[in-house]
Amino acid sequence: MQDLILPFSKINKNSVSIAGGKGASLGEMTQAGLAVPPGFVVLAGMFDRFVQESDIIEDIQAELEKVNYKDTNSIDRASNVIRAIIRKTKVPADIQSVILNSFQELGAKFVAVRSSATAEDSKTASWAGELETYLYVTEKNLVDTIRTCWSSLFTPRAIFYRHEKKLLKTKVSVAVVVQKMVHSEVSGIAFTVHPVTKDYNQMIIEAGYGLGEAIVSGSITPDSYIIDKKDELIMDVSIAKQEKMMLIKGASGGLKWSPVPKIKQEKQKLPSPKIMELAKLCAKIEKHYQHPQDIEWALEGGKLYILQSRPITTL
Repeated sequence: MQDLILPFSKINKNSVSIAGGKGASLGEMTQAGLAVPPGFVVLAGMFDRFVQESDIIEDIQAELEKVNYKDTNSIDRASNVIRAIIRKTKVPADIQSVILNSFQELGAKFVAVRSSATAEDSKTASWAGELETYLYVTEKNLVDTIRTCWSSLFTPRAIFYRHEKKLLKTKVSVAVVVQKMVHSEVSGIAFTVHPVTKDYNQMIIEAGYGLGEAIVSGSITPDSYIIDKKDELIMDVSIAKQEKMMLIKGASGGLKWSPVPKIKQEKQKLPSPKIMELAKLCAKIEKHYQHPQDIEWALEGGKLYILQSRPITTL
């Protein structure tokens, strides 16, 4: 059973079939010595074992076979039914025990819990936004959150995505990444190739106060910095006024919106030296993967962390 959970240090880019795209990438970057917060992956085999031991595989398959992919209501109905089946099914005690032991070994009060599909984040198919992420999860709600992540393999978008990418006959499972939470003062996204002009010599970094989910969800407009990769120069700085930021709600976890102090609202979120430090880190990741990357990053206590990296699939 213990072999169904692995720390990032035991995972690499060849582990997609067991750890999913996110898990494999975090393991690969950890092994490459990059600044990745520690964590572990509940491997896809754990989800497979859960559905087998709970005897719900046939119920799930039966619902999928009823789907009319030309009818969004049909997809939504199947998603609701399948997710409800998974969420109400008790996680066997031995699986719970192994998960909680790994959490305790991590030594973190709060973790980020992210779905990681085993067919995700290849250079031709990206599951970005198809599956789910939960932040500031505690030991108390960890197992329930992992089960919800398992069920996110069957969101309407994920069900349709498998149909669209002709993955219906391919075995797709889901691993879950559990990672020590970074209390982001500033965070954001970096694209190692300009996503609009497709200029391979330009990198764009987006930055906002608080947690990066605010940027990913489109709830705030971030600063945008354009970097010349060859000459290692900041070519353009566009500062966006930010009036609210996403932070931890309280001692029991959860998220809330907080006002940004007026004095900081129109300031540059990331100082220029940190922009260049981050740009060099992102260039190193791109070089490691030998493919343009879409990178999530965070700054805590003056230190930059890499939370995720996946191939840019739109070039």
